[in-house]
Amino acid sequence: MEATNDRASEVKAFDEMKIGVKGLVDAGVTQIPRIFHHPHLNLTDSNLLLSSTTMVIPTIDLKGGVFESTVTRKNVIAMIRDAVEKFGFFQVINHGIPIDVMEKMKDGIRGFHEQDLDVRKKFYTRDITKKVKYNTNFDLYSSPSANWRDTLSCFMSPDVPKTEDLPDICGEIMLEYSKRVMKLGELIFELLSEALGLDPNHLKEMDCTKGLLMLSHYYPPCPEPDLTFGTSQHSDRSFLTILLQDHIGGLQVLQNGYWVDVPPVSGALLVNLGDLLQLMTNDKFLSVEHRVLANRGEEPRISVASFFVHPLPSLRVYGPIKELLSEQNLPMYRDTTVSEYTNHYMARGLDGKSVLLDFKI
Repeated sequence: MEATNDRASEVKAFDEMKIGVKGLVDAGVTQIPRIFHHPHLNLTDSNLLLSSTTMVIPTIDLKGGVFESTVTRKNVIAMIRDAVEKFGFFQVINHGIPIDVMEKMKDGIRGFHEQDLDVRKKFYTRDITKKVKYNTNFDLYSSPSANWRDTLSCFMSPDVPKTEDLPDICGEIMLEYSKRVMKLGELIFELLSEALGLDPNHLKEMDCTKGLLMLSHYYPPCPEPDLTFGTSQHSDRSFLTILLQDHIGGLQVLQNGYWVDVPPVSGALLVNLGDLLQLMTNDKFLSVEHRVLANRGEEPRISVASFFVHPLPSLRVYGPIKELLSEQNLPMYRDTTVSEYTNHYMARGLDGKSVLLDFKI
């Protein structure tokens, strides 16, 4: 019990400094605080690690053909179906978001996290009513071990934030990038609907595109990268997530019991399904566990995860899609709401166990 109390007071002391992990790095720490230690971490377990050359996340080209030709669209849908049934992840290229917008977004987020501490501190909060939040780990108080990562988070839709509520250094690009991600997300939901044999607007009409939460992560270099994670093992609570990442790498996906590296592809965006869509498709599409290793390089890693998920409270009921069910395909999950699912997820924190199990029939 004493260790738990110790931990609670160490977490509180760190959080109240409002400096983030970046502040610890700037202060020149050579050993990471105990609250970041993951006691069972074994990154060198060869049984669990597979080199990235063995498995390549599928890359799907969304070039004009998705609209111009029925044949191309059918091919793309077949590739997406295959990817989400087998991997739960795919990369998209020629996705319509200009490279310079992606670069400016990464630069803006790096700029936010590296600006003067006094400016960053103004946004540091755990107050869930605040539109824009900056802090270290949403689950800092509930998870057994903290992760070496700071995050700027903000819902960009359905209520688009005002420029003046966003940080000066990255507000405009956040608005520009999120608008384009919404458009790309709508296209991907159409293709996923068709991959399920449904009308293209089916998932959109189920409000899957109704909210966009943007989490802009900063993973500073870590002095003891073998003791902690950048993000520990988890699956996403969203319908869908679109990830913009820089060239640093560190993301791994769990495939057939092995951790597989997902090397960044220049100009590509990574798309993965979230738990809510796995529940709605009755396990046809997969929400796959993934993690980010602590940064062992000299440069920070920047990533921007755009989650298609509703702001709370959200009382719309979701269960397995009726049109997909039959005598041979009975529902595997009970109905839930985004609010209920999120509450389970937040209470548990990123502890590596899928929250979906709580909703199995």
